[in-house]
Amino acid sequence: MGGCAGSRRRFSDSEGEETAPEPRLPLLDHQGAHWKNAVGFWLLGLCNNFSYVVMLSAAHDILSHERTSGNQSHVDPGPTPIPHNSSSRFDCNSVSTAAVLLADILPTLVIKFLAPLGLHLLPYSPRVLISGICAAGSFILVAFSHSVGTSLCGVVFASISSGLGEVTFLSLTAFYPRAVISWWSSGTGGAGLLGALSYLGLTQAGLSPQQTLLSMLGIPALLLAGLLWYIVPLVVVYFAEYFINQGLTSDEHREFAMAATCISDTLGISLSGLLALPLHDFLCQLS
Repeated sequence: MGGCAGSRRRFSDSEGEETAPEPRLPLLDHQGAHWKNAVGFWLLGLCNNFSYVVMLSAAHDILSHERTSGNQSHVDPGPTPIPHNSSSRFDCNSVSTAAVLLADILPTLVIKFLAPLGLHLLPYSPRVLISGICAAGSFILVAFSHSVGTSLCGVVFASISSGLGEVTFLSLTAFYPRAVISWWSSGTGGAGLLGALSYLGLTQAGLSPQQTLLSMLGIPALLLAGLLWYIVPLVVVYFAEYFINQGLTSDEHREFAMAATCISDTLGISLSGLLALPLHDFLCQLS
């Protein structure tokens, strides 16, 4: 009986061990890691696209930007009309703002075309470092430029930063939970909103374009109904793009796919910029 009692006691002890609830600490750690990854990729998306958006927001100021002998930056009180027609009812620069768009998107397009050929051979750390340096350099170069050509070179640096960063960080998502892709996308959308609003707000508050651009150096370190016709097709395209990317593929192949498929939006933006150049001259000739 003693043996039976001992057996029952050992059985109950082992049963208690089997049915004991699992500690909650690993679950909390998992949730903490999830939010760290989510916030991290959201900030990466925000910082990566911030300089790109600011350059587009400052396109008009970049093309009408001049430097005086006193090293004071100013914007002409009125845009300079194109020489062949001064009676245009449109707000025209001598050069279309599509020039800024092309300078801001074509280097990104080239990077995305060439990235699948061998960019994966370069470690992530140097790529991120180059992206950050180009972003900071773009703000400095545009802020202190003396000519439109120099300003456009600064815009090119912003494009290099955005393109290299996008390819790098999207490839990096292959080694994290798939939810981080949604957070990355949200961060890039936030850059479009915060970048434009910050430039508008600071210039309207009285800062010059130069001071506004210099104040944004910290970022690299760190009408619905009428638009539905445009929003819905883009939603479908992005849904299909990211839905396809989540197929049951190995991390190695998914890393390559994430870097290659991001070329689609860049190609469309490049085409729109090319078409906007002749359209600008045509509209400015209308009286």
